[in-house]
Amino acid sequence: MARHSFGKAETVLVIGLGRFGNSVASALIRMGHEVLGVDEDAGRVQDAASRLTHVLQADCANPEALRQLGIAEFKTVVVAIGSDLEASILTALAVIEAGVPTIWAKATNERHGKILKSIGIKNVVYPEARMGQMVAHILTGKMMDFVDLDNDFAMVKTRAPSDIVGQTLEQAQIRQAHGVTVVGIKRPGETFTYAQASTVVQKDDLLIVLGETERVERFASRT
Repeated sequence: MARHSFGKAETVLVIGLGRFGNSVASALIRMGHEVLGVDEDAGRVQDAASRLTHVLQADCANPEALRQLGIAEFKTVVVAIGSDLEASILTALAVIEAGVPTIWAKATNERHGKILKSIGIKNVVYPEARMGQMVAHILTGKMMDFVDLDNDFAMVKTRAPSDIVGQTLEQAQIRQAHGVTVVGIKRPGETFTYAQASTVVQKDDLLIVLGETERVERFASRT
């Protein structure tokens, strides 16, 4: 395997081209970044080739394979292997040993995440858990969207409570009364705009609300 350079100062290496890896790689490309996608499975590589510009087949749990990929040239690597715990850990170790400064890794559960953190991965993501939490919030509440920003901090999209319709955000005193902040408002047929103290809440407005998870849950339940 030859070293690869794609004409930019930095290229992101995404290891593992399953659903999560493909999603990350495709999003990075849409944002204008160069991406090299790698997977041990030839079928996944062939499938990803129709969506990603640069794909290779390699076993990245093997330090020699990473060396041949030119791992030392990458500043950012995403280890998107989830289903094979051993492959995930061995690959993460090989990337750490190669001296890559920024590493993100997917974990399928808390145990997997703890192992990744224990070997030195600082940025661990739990895509399945986050998706499950988002769906649960939407199904059981009155939220139209839910984004977990941290363990106890979230952003939600919800309809404006009827008791603040006709008031400005300053008059409604949402932050003082509920401990959350309205950061954006969307009116039917319009795009989202930043919320201002003088913004008058109208019927059928959608609010983007930021705050501690329990507080935004309680606020959304009032709609």
